[in-house]
Amino acid sequence: MTSSGAEAISAAMPADIAVILPCYNEEAAITETIAGFRAALPAARIYVFDNNSSDRTAEFARAAGAIVRNERMQGKGNVVRRMFSDVEADIYVMADGDATYDAAAAPAMIRMMLDEQLDMVVGARQSEVEAAYRRGHRFGNAMMTGILARLFGRTFSDILSGYRVFSRRFVKSFPVLSAGFEIETEISIHALELQMPVGELITRYGARPEGSTSKLSTYRDGWRILSTIGTLFRIEKPVLFFGGIGALLALLAIILAIPLGLTYLQTGLVPRLPTALLATGLIILAVLNWFCGLILATVVRGRREVRRLAYLSFAAPGGSDRASGSTTA
Repeated sequence: MTSSGAEAISAAMPADIAVILPCYNEEAAITETIAGFRAALPAARIYVFDNNSSDRTAEFARAAGAIVRNERMQGKGNVVRRMFSDVEADIYVMADGDATYDAAAAPAMIRMMLDEQLDMVVGARQSEVEAAYRRGHRFGNAMMTGILARLFGRTFSDILSGYRVFSRRFVKSFPVLSAGFEIETEISIHALELQMPVGELITRYGARPEGSTSKLSTYRDGWRILSTIGTLFRIEKPVLFFGGIGALLALLAIILAIPLGLTYLQTGLVPRLPTALLATGLIILAVLNWFCGLILATVVRGRREVRRLAYLSFAAPGGSDRASGSTTA
């Protein structure tokens, strides 16, 4: 995209756009990343949140013209929490500082959000470079995406993408709880649970520049992401979670009780009393799980209503209808 084309696109958009870049040891790529977003969104403010880097990431970011802030609590989730809390803007463009995401796609993602009044647009990664994706990461992303679709009914094609555009009402109503790389999963589930209008745009994904290395651990962070999905499923879908456990316990109790019942019908005796007690205990636990699920569902509904009201307290992206209504009134 030429500089004049980027300026024309940027001029047609709201002036208050913030590009927020969480960074840890990205001195090899941060200058290129900032330059890319500066060319794509000339009017945007670019923030780099440095997460205890041991190299010169912060120094290079300042030299490239970014606003540099520090977050001492280690982990991407902690950085995102700080960014969402501290930065004020109408539109937020979040990406990693490793120069792998296509900065030139940002105007199209913003335009999509404004035209369709979405609260989040995910930059779904399409890589033509084999080195851009480690094989384990590609498989893990597909697996996590499939699990999320099974548990929550709908999903994104790339739930682990770090390239996203957010509305102000998404950012300021999202209670960030994750500490690490599972933050993208939490963001996706939050949007799905509140049934927010969201979209995806296919974007190019490239290899890291020489000297830049991935901070994502395939197994450790993969387990944390999977654990986050399970935890949020338990919290957000208690009837299915505890009901499923109750159903398994009840099924086991029935399997144990069938021989006892047949023996009792034939002889009038219950010869295996411990088994009978075990089956009875399992049925009691199954009923308790069902009741736990029902009670927690009421609590979850109340929490979801509170989150929904907090979300609705902010204007929709673009806000043209609201603005015109106040003018005519």
